[in-house]
Amino acid sequence: MNKLIYLDSGSTTFPKPEEVYHQMDRFYRDYGVNPGRSGYDLCMIAVTMVEETRRLLTKFFNGTDYNRLIFSLNGTDALNLAIFGLLENGDHAITTAIEHNSVLRPLYHLSRDSNVEVDHIPFDSRGFVDPDAIKRKMKKNTRLVVVNHGSNVIGTVQPIKEIGALCRERGITFLIDSAQTAGKIPIDMDRMNIDVVAFTGHKSLMGPMGTGGLYVREGVEVRHTRAGGTGVRSAIRSHLDEYPYRLEYGTGNLPGIAGLNAGVKWVEEKGLHTIHEHESNLLRMLRDGLREIDGVSLYCQDDLTDHIAVLAFNVDGLEALDTGTMLDVDYNISCRTGLHCAPMVHEQIGTDKIHGAVRFGIGPFNTEEDITTAVQAVGEIVRSRTGVHAR
Repeated sequence: MNKLIYLDSGSTTFPKPEEVYHQMDRFYRDYGVNPGRSGYDLCMIAVTMVEETRRLLTKFFNGTDYNRLIFSLNGTDALNLAIFGLLENGDHAITTAIEHNSVLRPLYHLSRDSNVEVDHIPFDSRGFVDPDAIKRKMKKNTRLVVVNHGSNVIGTVQPIKEIGALCRERGITFLIDSAQTAGKIPIDMDRMNIDVVAFTGHKSLMGPMGTGGLYVREGVEVRHTRAGGTGVRSAIRSHLDEYPYRLEYGTGNLPGIAGLNAGVKWVEEKGLHTIHEHESNLLRMLRDGLREIDGVSLYCQDDLTDHIAVLAFNVDGLEALDTGTMLDVDYNISCRTGLHCAPMVHEQIGTDKIHGAVRFGIGPFNTEEDITTAVQAVGEIVRSRTGVHAR
């Protein structure tokens, strides 16, 4: 079989750096006890590692108080904690058509069940949301604006700083979903006017699945919508209000946090600019190769300024699922097909009617050879189905 070419980093990065595997195994074997529940040596070592990871991520997002960095199950869990903890009956929220279901579905349930009004702002033909369009929808009861920083379908990076400034002027909480961007491009909560950032650990932060969290800026309060053990002040009947306990419940994912610790350190050592430049060069190579093939449709890829290395396409006349199956079976290329948990993107670009698109997601370990092979594979699929040749 041909060498595996993994082009599904939009779903999760694979493989992880060796340091991540080693750290998870070593730490869980040697210190796999419940942090914060006792004062013996192993417990305190576990506590120290968790706190170090909070500090690493707080610095990563340019936060100010590492206690306001909380860990959750993943990015979706973090967004649920934030959205349900920030909105109440009668509130108004603004979001976009770029969003993942981790935002769309919580907002839908709030609109259906809790009288929360939600506006969805479309993107333009290049794949970007106009901050002024968001501004025009703001009103007296607008409590939250939530925006996907980087699209997991078309790869466009939204003008977060400008949107955040509009929110800051009006005292509206601004939440970003950084699932696709954290670990690829810098996120500075102060400079970009962000109040809450939701992140996942298993994508470009190079950590394992089952990790993620929020950073909540000082002055912003997210209600706790769950309750349980924290390991401290157990006699208090109500769940604690102070961070990080306010939004953390029960035993955390200690081996996952250990792996995330190693992943963040790996990203910092490599450098965000270096990682993003490498992936962007491969994206341009991929885009240029695919658009030379008659019979391939690309979406929002004309200008790659402010893009992450995610590209959606279709082979004319083929279902995305069929293209993906051929890439997998015949070429050993792993990619993602379908609606990518972002149905409104596909509705706007028209691919919802043909069951979505094929997505190539480039990661830090991909090579020019991978991209050359992928372009050749798509070309062969087109020719085998249509007899059309590359231009």
